[in-house]
Amino acid sequence: MSNFLRVAIAAFLLSGCTLANSETLPYKAWRLGFSAPNYMDVWIETADVIDVEGQVYRRAMSGIAAIQSPPNNTGDPRGWPEKPGPGKGKSVTGANLPKKIYVRWQSLVEPQTYKMVIEISESTRELMRKGEKAFCAADGKWITGYREVLVINLAPGGMAKVWVMGSCLPAIEVAKVKAEIDPRGPYEGKSGGKYDKLSDQSKAYIEKFGVPYDSWK
Repeated sequence: MSNFLRVAIAAFLLSGCTLANSETLPYKAWRLGFSAPNYMDVWIETADVIDVEGQVYRRAMSGIAAIQSPPNNTGDPRGWPEKPGPGKGKSVTGANLPKKIYVRWQSLVEPQTYKMVIEISESTRELMRKGEKAFCAADGKWITGYREVLVINLAPGGMAKVWVMGSCLPAIEVAKVKAEIDPRGPYEGKSGGKYDKLSDQSKAYIEKFGVPYDSWK
């Protein structure tokens, strides 16, 4: 075998390893979380993930989104959070970084059923791969942190905003999406149009102040 051929094969194998490593997670799993504005109750029917390898993870998350509903209408649901939290969610174990996320949810204050597909850009995945030096106030240590959490805030009117964040790294906004109404209604039309119950605190707030749709545009 000529030296040229040996070098060419070595270069090919090295480039293949580099490509494979670029898709390897620097942590065990990334996390998908959901939140909603104060009093704006949300029930997530399903959040399905397609990763960069084309694998599908159905119902990677479902259930109640993280929300605060202080008594006596003392909370403020208007606008997007300046410093979003990780939301309520799960680690998407076994998945590579996301390419698309399909979400169908009930906005209980309206009530209305929405569905959307969130396209996750390569620049977002680069943020999730990139390690950064970070100071963790909880234990007073400097670490190499990663933005391994993808959090989605769901607001009435079908509005959604997406951030990536880490436990010791600030959130970065990466997408804003306007969902479409699912004409089948709740549970794909299998509940006879019946929505889940709105909490007492949320009901009291809505009856007094209504839904501030314009604050999430």
